[in-house]
Amino acid sequence: MSAAPPAFTDTSLYINRELSWIYFNQRVLEEALDPEAHPLLERVKFISIFSSNLDEYFMIRVAGIEGQHEAGIQERTIDGYTPSEQLEKIREMVQQQLQIRNRCFYHDLVPALQKAGVEFLRVSDLSATQRRALSHYFRKEIYPVLTPLAFDTGHPFPFMSNLSLNLAIELEDEESKTMKFARVKVPGILPRLLRLDTIKGFQNHEATIQFIWIEDLIESNLAHLFPKMRIVQSHLFRLIRNADIEIEEDEAGDLLKTIEQGIRSRRYGKVVRLDITPAMPQYVRELLMNNLDVAPRNLYEIDGALGFSTLIDLLKIERPELKYGKFSPSNRIEEEFGKDIFSAIRSKDQLLYHPYDSFTPVVDFINQAALDPDVLSIKQTLYRVGDNSPIVKALMRAAETGKQVAVLVELKARFDEGNNIVWARALEDVGAHVAYGLPSLKTHAKLTLIVRMEQHRLRRYLHLGTGNYNPSTGKLYTDYSLFTTNEQLANDVAELFNALTGYSKQTSYRKLLVSPFNTRTRIIEMIEREIEWQQQEKKGKIIMKMNSLVDAKTIQALYNASCKGVKIDLIVRGICCLKPGIAGVSEHIRVISVIGRFLEHSRAYYFYNGGKEELYLGSADIMPRNLDDRVETLFPIFDKALVKRVTSDFELILSDNVKAWQMNSDGIYSLIENSLPNINSQSLFLNRPASKKLTFSQV
Repeated sequence: MSAAPPAFTDTSLYINRELSWIYFNQRVLEEALDPEAHPLLERVKFISIFSSNLDEYFMIRVAGIEGQHEAGIQERTIDGYTPSEQLEKIREMVQQQLQIRNRCFYHDLVPALQKAGVEFLRVSDLSATQRRALSHYFRKEIYPVLTPLAFDTGHPFPFMSNLSLNLAIELEDEESKTMKFARVKVPGILPRLLRLDTIKGFQNHEATIQFIWIEDLIESNLAHLFPKMRIVQSHLFRLIRNADIEIEEDEAGDLLKTIEQGIRSRRYGKVVRLDITPAMPQYVRELLMNNLDVAPRNLYEIDGALGFSTLIDLLKIERPELKYGKFSPSNRIEEEFGKDIFSAIRSKDQLLYHPYDSFTPVVDFINQAALDPDVLSIKQTLYRVGDNSPIVKALMRAAETGKQVAVLVELKARFDEGNNIVWARALEDVGAHVAYGLPSLKTHAKLTLIVRMEQHRLRRYLHLGTGNYNPSTGKLYTDYSLFTTNEQLANDVAELFNALTGYSKQTSYRKLLVSPFNTRTRIIEMIEREIEWQQQEKKGKIIMKMNSLVDAKTIQALYNASCKGVKIDLIVRGICCLKPGIAGVSEHIRVISVIGRFLEHSRAYYFYNGGKEELYLGSADIMPRNLDDRVETLFPIFDKALVKRVTSDFELILSDNVKAWQMNSDGIYSLIENSLPNINSQSLFLNRPASKKLTFSQV
């Protein structure tokens, strides 16, 4: 009888989930810090991404921990932190990161941009003629949409929405000499960065592209808003609210309307962070903190502009030399089979790796199905489809021509709820069958099932993916797409759709792994099987690629496998709560994170299985939410040639010594440094279509 595996309960074996995310965002910030890593405007983009990530982190994760803290919860996480200890550590780390970010932007990127002919100016830097042109622009384009709000005994403290940028203004009444306080919101409907050469009458004699922040222009024209008042001082501030929508689905008579109400409620969530400038006097700080119910731990003093996510707009500048070079992804299906995608899929399973392989075949798959008279029905899950979706438009055309179209639209896709409501209504209007999923479970699986009549019998075509049905992210995220006619998979997908759209209570599937039913169980079984192979033949091997690794049971299974000698490589872009390289626990585990031009988004799980290799791709990360609280799918790859192609992808990523960060046994990441030729996996993937033979060299 074999001994029971160790419990692995020591808190030192784990990294806190929230702090691991901060480590990840630090790696994003590092891309902006390195002048050799990216073209100049792309470095600015990483500043924007870092800042946008941080906003969402506070809106969701920090808001949740704040709720635990305020409820008096003292329960410790698996790594030993209480909610209050997490909040304290988060504040310490975020303050350091914000200082690093601002130094990078103001002391590195701004001077470099100026040298390259892109300049940030203040209104005070401009000539009298230029200021007059700006003042005219202010009165015509900005003044009409501003609403100054007083705060005194006759005016309640004004409401301030999530992510709003505001001016707190101290005023003196010139007649009564009494002090007043007012707030002006910087309108989000206007461009935050004003490009001066687009403003009528503005004369720029320099051969540069010049910008000013809109709040600077508003501040310099406050007298127009408060006639007969003396502007004493004005101070920028910005707030972030809890934006996590809580829905009691069992009590929701109409889920769509309930989600709409939830979106509106985001504006009113509790403030979890208040950003102010250092010059703001104490009494103004206290006025804001008292009226916004902000604790000192939620007050962040930031020098410079507030809210850097808007810097992404600088990529609109037409300066190709300051951006990545354009690339044309290969369309290998069209190159080999022409326009008939159904013929291509019938001939063999087709596997694409976006964005290196074009996302166009995914769109073509739905478009051709919509137009093909032999196609009888289309079923699809939609999670994040984006604006102006060609896929949804194709589904609408299919429904309008009488095809059976059934679409699972996940209304609870965070921050995409509004888009998805619009598309759900549009699909319903043309006669598509629209479902919103199972109660209390988000549907995150990426599935399409097309039924086609061929030679008097029905054939089913599948698309199964690791990413969303969104052509825009298909150009920016690395994801796999599988097209197949495999009957066992088609049966599983058909039964899963019946469960999603009807009353089927199917919980067992032939080949698919489906959360919340069997994904964790099966993954752990395959980990334990590698232990058996290691003990028999010394050939236990596991490779996993995912966005996040959080689930304690799976981590403990990996620790146990490492203890038995199984070689484990983990490619985890973001959160990873496992610590590698701990003697006697995880010395056979390696963890790397690749941060580069594209967002590493694909999920892939490989098990050597004594030479009978098993590979699963799909939508699920190894997190409790993906394993227990969502409908997720992992699908097997049966074609050995395709398994070899993906393991070759793994080998290249694991060889990366340019964009890969390796986690040390203390949980801290460091760039891989060795004497090998430079291997930038994303750059090599980009060049792969042009040459069948890869060379590991600097590109």
